[in-house]
Amino acid sequence: MQKKISGALISVFYKDGLEPVVKTLQQLNIKIYSTGGTQKFIEDLNIKCEPVESLTTYPSILGGRVKTLHPAVFGGILGRRDVEQDIKEMNQYNIPEIDLVIVDLYPFEETVAQSASSLFNGENINVEKSIIEKIDIGGPSMVRAAAKNFKDVLVVAAKGDYQPLIELLKNQQGETSLEQRKQHAAKAFEVVMNYDIAISNYFNQSLFNPFHAKQPLRYGENPHQHATFYGDLKECFKQLNGKEISYNNLVDINAAVELINEFGASQNITFAIIKHTNVCGVAQRSSLKESWDAALAGDPESAFGGVLVTNATVDAVTASGINEIFFEVLIAPAFNEEALQILRSKKNRILLELKTQNSQVKAQYKSILNGTLGQDIDDGNFNEWKEVGGRITTQAEHDDLVFANIVCKHLKSNAIALIKNKQLIGKGCGQTSRIDALRQAIEKSRQFNFDLSGAVLASDAFFPFNDCVQLAHAAGIEAFIQPGGSVRDKDSIEYCVQNNLAMVITGMRHFRH
Repeated sequence: MQKKISGALISVFYKDGLEPVVKTLQQLNIKIYSTGGTQKFIEDLNIKCEPVESLTTYPSILGGRVKTLHPAVFGGILGRRDVEQDIKEMNQYNIPEIDLVIVDLYPFEETVAQSASSLFNGENINVEKSIIEKIDIGGPSMVRAAAKNFKDVLVVAAKGDYQPLIELLKNQQGETSLEQRKQHAAKAFEVVMNYDIAISNYFNQSLFNPFHAKQPLRYGENPHQHATFYGDLKECFKQLNGKEISYNNLVDINAAVELINEFGASQNITFAIIKHTNVCGVAQRSSLKESWDAALAGDPESAFGGVLVTNATVDAVTASGINEIFFEVLIAPAFNEEALQILRSKKNRILLELKTQNSQVKAQYKSILNGTLGQDIDDGNFNEWKEVGGRITTQAEHDDLVFANIVCKHLKSNAIALIKNKQLIGKGCGQTSRIDALRQAIEKSRQFNFDLSGAVLASDAFFPFNDCVQLAHAAGIEAFIQPGGSVRDKDSIEYCVQNNLAMVITGMRHFRH
């Protein structure tokens, strides 16, 4: 069912890309209604535009919070053109038909990201106020109303749809089909859904939630740097012993918790050692003491002063072994009493009882330049399990490769992890070339007398050449896991095929900068 547009309501926050839209509407003699800054933008183009106030007879009030929330606006959007009573009431109250609604919502997520860095200056009240004022009310309401009445109204709720809208209007001389209106309605509901989820996440996100307290720290990464933690550590941990947690402790604790969350509950008993946010030792065994011994053996030198984490209850036997080395922090879901007595022998040693191993954090933020970067967490291990080598992996290799890929994910790029029997026996991280990361990993394994025969290798990104596979093979490694994606993937694959080596491509890169 074709429907010709007679009236359009435009209310957008960002004006970029809008000019050709309104010029097209002018060419088609479509009457334009608008609000505030959008109205001024249109009028500055010498295009006639009716202010929404001419419909509502009310000015924008309450600091701009109420502009379009009025029956004269929503009646024009929601009025059913095929319902006699609706048409009668629209005529009775002088409500014009609004057949096109163009709205982009207040930039809530952008404001949260931009405001995050302000929290570090203690501007909690101002930050919260600016974020709350970017919760759009009228915009989503108009979008939902127009989408609901798709039988008569076309809705555009994203800047990315401006150019297709222009083409549609020109090609069809201002007419739209029912199917086109329905497609736009589906997009609009998705926009509103994602917007509401972002707002919900903000209120549930402890990291930058202004309702949470700020906790001054002794100092930052170095003694001359001031530092503050914004959030509530008590939601995450119960501190059972030790000194005040420092900035560097918190950074390593976060890395340790991110890693241990990968391994779930204690049926897969895992122990890991973190140093400067990198895994320097990790192992899975049938008992906690065996896991600890194997993790420590992976790199006993780097373990000095590290942060320890496990997904199992710490017992006295394991505590006695841990007590023999110097470490900063130990994190576990529980400690038995005898273990606590042993570990509390050092008063400054930080013992943390992890309250949940299911992280609620779904986003990461980093302050850079004059703004803030935000991204989803790196969730998952692999997208696919594609065997491309000269043979299929054995069950033991399969299990070690799954384990290796997780470990590699928690090393700084460029990263290589060497695993044997679910024990980290060599790692290279933070290198400027992948071959250097591998050389470092092999050297580490040899330093502590590990036999690489039967070990597997994980790489956080693809192999740009086959040099890594050749070097690892020469050291005794016969199974590899990598994301793939290089234009020269075939070089490494062909080497594995020719030498009867196993290789798995995952389709999921795990860079960690």
